[in-house]
Amino acid sequence: MLHSTFVLSILLSSVSAALTDSSLEKHVDSLTLSSSFNPIKESYWTGYPHHRRTPFAVSSDGSTAYLAYLDSSETDVHVQEIDPSTFKAVGDEVTVSGAKEAGGLVAHNDGFALLTNEALPSGTADAPADSTPVPVLYRYTSGKQTWKTFLGGPGVHASDGLSASPDLNGDLAYSETAGMYGAYFVVTDYSGWAEGHFGDSIQYVADDGSLKTIAGASSSWGCSHNTGIAFEAADAAPFASICADDQGEIWLNSETQGMSGVKISNENTTNGASNEAMGGMSGSYSGLARFIDSDSYIFSWVSRGAIDLTENAWMGSGYTNAQNRTNNRNVAIATFTDKKTLNGKEATSEVGAADGDSQVNWITTGTADCQNAHVAAFDGTNALVTWEEIAQPQCDFIAMGCKGAFTGSYFQLVSNGEKVGEALKETDVFVAGDIVTMSDGRVCWPYVAMDWTLDGPVSNPASVSKM
Repeated sequence: MLHSTFVLSILLSSVSAALTDSSLEKHVDSLTLSSSFNPIKESYWTGYPHHRRTPFAVSSDGSTAYLAYLDSSETDVHVQEIDPSTFKAVGDEVTVSGAKEAGGLVAHNDGFALLTNEALPSGTADAPADSTPVPVLYRYTSGKQTWKTFLGGPGVHASDGLSASPDLNGDLAYSETAGMYGAYFVVTDYSGWAEGHFGDSIQYVADDGSLKTIAGASSSWGCSHNTGIAFEAADAAPFASICADDQGEIWLNSETQGMSGVKISNENTTNGASNEAMGGMSGSYSGLARFIDSDSYIFSWVSRGAIDLTENAWMGSGYTNAQNRTNNRNVAIATFTDKKTLNGKEATSEVGAADGDSQVNWITTGTADCQNAHVAAFDGTNALVTWEEIAQPQCDFIAMGCKGAFTGSYFQLVSNGEKVGEALKETDVFVAGDIVTMSDGRVCWPYVAMDWTLDGPVSNPASVSKM
């Protein structure tokens, strides 16, 4: 049963000590929505419940925040300005009519940018069939649309194949230094060599709204059946990017934009899925964080581990298939000295290796199933890693989600890649939107207060009107 929606902040008084109950600050019913919102999204294949993402962003000067959410009708995205000190609404919300998904949000001192997808007008030449939506980036200034730039559909990288995004499942980042937006999102091609297949795309847009094709940074089609995206700004394109493909790997692909680069992890994959490593449907946000005033990054994901590596004959040398080490998923992290360099060893590509996960830095190692992992940076060395658990999971699908009674959300302080103390456990707090580092050092995110159940597919979820 759904009750209401909250915005929550964590206030870390000392990053040298473990998190405690006093570290967590809840802002209950602080925001009244002008429209209703359905906070549950069915996951791919299983139909199990996921939190429907509510993108959240704070301006660079810390004075302004914005929250985006999809209307409960599943058409129209609403963007509300919020006071970042009280989490109350400021002015009227902006409605982007026809938008189908709140896929990413950047806050500016004078407005916001929204990544979404929408159907093209009837009769548009070279549009995808059946009104399938295409990706688009909007910029609003002082409540008015400044520009609108399509990131797929007619005329966008036409020589490589035209793309649509029925499920956007990606993220938006912005670099003030570069004066550039970067968007990383799931696509399906409806023309060209990849027609009918699912992959992903990375596109860059300048401050004036012009779409830029940048060699070594832009990508029309990258990771096959991408089941997870992690994306974060850098001082220049390419931005830091990670993908989970359907061939058995998680890649740091900032330099390659495809199924290559630095192999972070071996994963078992099947039916276009790889354990919902970065959240699955409505996931792919706050999985990668840049440390404050630093070029280094931290990444979080969930994994079943990897054993008994065999050759991936389809992909060739350097690509492997793996069996799961555990039936449940545990939380892992990796750190990077910069957008292209992993701290420590890569995952092995040795065919015949019995151990394919010895390089993994595990945050959890138990028998509980972990999902919905996210990460945020407090400062230059300290980060928050968070996830949800099912203590006694039923995992019927080899590379997808599990079901069972929800037993808590966990919040773990990590310093220099190592856990600090025990994780804080909460049963009435969830992460359902981007985790943002506030100007005062807090990290904050939106979520829906509910009796959260994970023991079966979604059934007639109710709508809410407060956050």
